[in-house]
Amino acid sequence: MGRFINPFTDWGFKRLFGQEFSKELLISFLNDLLDGEVKITNVIFKDKERLGPTRDQRGLIYDVYCETDEGKRFILEMQNKWQPYFFDRSICYASRSILEQVERSKTEKEGAYLFLPVYTVCFLNYRQREDGFTKFRTDIVLADKEDGTIASDKLRFIYLAMPLFDKEVDECVTDFDKWIYVLKHMEALSRMPFTAQKDVFKQLEEYADIHHLNKKEDEAYQNSLWVARDYAAIMSAAEREATEYGLAQGLKKGMKKGMEKGMEKGMKKGMEKGMEKGMEKGRLEANKQTALRLLAMGLSFQQVAEATQLSLDEVNKLRGN
Repeated sequence: MGRFINPFTDWGFKRLFGQEFSKELLISFLNDLLDGEVKITNVIFKDKERLGPTRDQRGLIYDVYCETDEGKRFILEMQNKWQPYFFDRSICYASRSILEQVERSKTEKEGAYLFLPVYTVCFLNYRQREDGFTKFRTDIVLADKEDGTIASDKLRFIYLAMPLFDKEVDECVTDFDKWIYVLKHMEALSRMPFTAQKDVFKQLEEYADIHHLNKKEDEAYQNSLWVARDYAAIMSAAEREATEYGLAQGLKKGMKKGMEKGMEKGMKKGMEKGMEKGMEKGRLEANKQTALRLLAMGLSFQQVAEATQLSLDEVNKLRGN
C-alpha cells in the first residue's frame, strides 16, 4: 500500500474536496482550474441529495456541491467507469441547480428567471472510447456556433479526461498542471511534490496521508476501496456478458439480412444495442449487490446511497427485501 489515499475512490474524493476541514483544497483547486476567470475566497457546502420535484421524478446525488460567497454554484463529479448518457447526466445536474435558483413565486415578475452561474466539473478517470473526448481538458460554454462569441457565462462544463494528461513532474508549469499530476499519481507517490512551491500541497500531503487517518477514517477508506474494486469486477463481468449478447444478436440479425451487407450492419447494431442493455442491467445489479453488503456492514442509508448512486427510496426497498 502506498503512502497516500486514492483520490478517485468515493471516500477519498470527498475527503479532499467535500469536507469542511479540507475546503481550502477545493478553493485552491477551483481557483487554479479557472485561473484569471474567478477568485473564490470561500465556499459553502450544500446538501448533495436533491429530491425530484414530484414523486414521479427521479432525485439525484452530487459528489460535491457547493456555493461561493458570490452565489456561484459548483458541481464536482468523479467518474471511474464509462457510462452511457453520462454527458446527458451532467447536463441534468446543472439544470437542476439552475431550476432550484428560480423562485416559483416570481414567475410573472421581472427577474423571475435570473440565476447565478453554474459550473460542472467532471473528472473522467477512465480510458476514453472512440467517440469520447480526444484531449485532456474540454471546456463547454454557451457560445455562437459561427464565430465562438460567448452568449452567456451562466453555464459552464469542464471535462477532465485524466488518462489523457501526460505531463511529467518537471513539465508541470501551471498550478493547475501540478494539481492534476498529483491527483493522477497520488496513490503511487512516496512523497508529495510541489510542497516547496505552494503551501496548499503541504495541506494536501497532510489530508491525503494514510498514516494520518484515525481508525474510523481508515475503515471508511478501506470500505471505499473494497466497493470500488467490487464494482469494477462486477462491471467487467457485465461488459463481457453484454459483448457476448451483442455478438449473438448481431450474428442473428446479420444472417437474416444477408451474408455480406447484412452481417456487417446487423452485427454492429446488435452489439451496440446488446452492450447498452447488458451494461445497464449489470450496473444496476452491481449497485444493488454493493448496497446490500454495505448495509450489512452497518453503513447508514445515506452513506450507502452516496456510495452506490442509488436513491434513498431504492436503498430502503433493498433493506425491506
